Amino acid sequence: MSLQIPHREKAGGATTGATKAVILVSRWRTEPAAVWSSKVGGSSRGTRFRPLSLDVPKPLFDVAGHPIIWHCLTAIDKVPSIQEVYLIGYYEESVFRDFIKDSSAEFPNLSIKYLREYQALGTAGGLYHFRDAILKGRPEHIFVLNSDVCCSFPLNEMLKLAQDKDAEAVILGTRVSEDAASNFGCIVSDAHTRRVLHYVEKPESHISNLINCGVYLFSTEAIFPSIRSAIKRRTDRPARLVSYPSSDNLESSFMIDDEDEGRQNEVIRLEQDILSDMADNKQFFVYETKDFWRQIKTAGSAIPANALYLQKALQNGSKELAPRSENIIPPVFIHPTATVHPTAKLGPNVSIGPRVTVGAGARVKESIVLEDAEIKHDACVLYSIIGWNSRVGAWARVEGTGTPLTSHTTSIVKNGVKVQAITILGKECGVGDEVRVQNCICLPFKELKRDVANEVIM
Repeated sequence: MSLQIPHREKAGGATTGATKAVILVSRWRTEPAAVWSSKVGGSSRGTRFRPLSLDVPKPLFDVAGHPIIWHCLTAIDKVPSIQEVYLIGYYEESVFRDFIKDSSAEFPNLSIKYLREYQALGTAGGLYHFRDAILKGRPEHIFVLNSDVCCSFPLNEMLKLAQDKDAEAVILGTRVSEDAASNFGCIVSDAHTRRVLHYVEKPESHISNLINCGVYLFSTEAIFPSIRSAIKRRTDRPARLVSYPSSDNLESSFMIDDEDEGRQNEVIRLEQDILSDMADNKQFFVYETKDFWRQIKTAGSAIPANALYLQKALQNGSKELAPRSENIIPPVFIHPTATVHPTAKLGPNVSIGPRVTVGAGARVKESIVLEDAEIKHDACVLYSIIGWNSRVGAWARVEGTGTPLTSHTTSIVKNGVKVQAITILGKECGVGDEVRVQNCICLPFKELKRDVANEVIM
């Protein structure tokens, strides 16, 4: 059967071969089985993105002048056959209400809805839980995107590959160094046919430097039966004895009860529970992107993501970017409500948020300055994130350490200690005049009145 890539029709028209998109805006981190009885389904709410996620959910954090998830929607809007987008996550509905309202106006061809998880379901379990909503209208395919991915999202190319190969699944892949590969899901593929032969999530030994980018295209006729089979395998397992290693805690050994076992059975993950089995069939393919890609996991990783998205916008001739001048080194995004003194020098790879003030003679490079922040005259900000309502004093210096955009870590080693390369000031932090802050993470509401380096300031 040859798949077609249909054009989006006007409202009210019938659409054949429709495609839907799902963006996973948050993940639950579940506890090991042995502690389920005492702490059931605990979630990890963006802990690696702190201190920035203390004030805004990671998907709504501004990178290159727009929320991270906005970049996903921009790519989805370019696929003619997609009319509906579902955001799946554990945040309260009110968190995304304004974003969905604004995005619906900006992307009028897309119907954007939020589906809330109330317990840990896993990346695949969430899809299956909301299968009735996703399958309404009988779409042939669904895209599944992790929101914490920074890339050019070649969705039309993936759909074309599915058309050419009559594929049940297409995964986006990219090449990384052999040292970095073991931190991701690794793909072994046929170089000629692009069929996935083997998939292993974070292997202990090297098998491939082609990794999973966290963007998928599934046939609806294949993905939901695959998830159902994975759930059945979990359900058919006998009850297990859970015990602590010490004989002193023998009385603490227990059988997982039906409720806890059922809760664990519902946690089905695409990467660990589905993709490996899909590789056993002959209709699973990989589209290898040669364009940029990286994860946005830690707060510091927002800086290289900001640079990559700004450079892409520059290549595309975006009108949002500030024009080159004596004191603007592209690419630079300046919000229309920001005030930048003509003698301040910005760029490259700088994003200036709403109502920001940048004083005379200031220097900002490779940084994100969030709304209502102030950088006073002759201050210097390099490889840093300046939080909301924060202030950098006159002649102060806030700096991180640059890492290659191709690197997949934002940590460096100084004096034998691993520290964050990017300096981050949380909300409403203050750096005094002539104070130097280097390679630090500063939690909200802190005043820095002396020089500090390589510290987490609590």
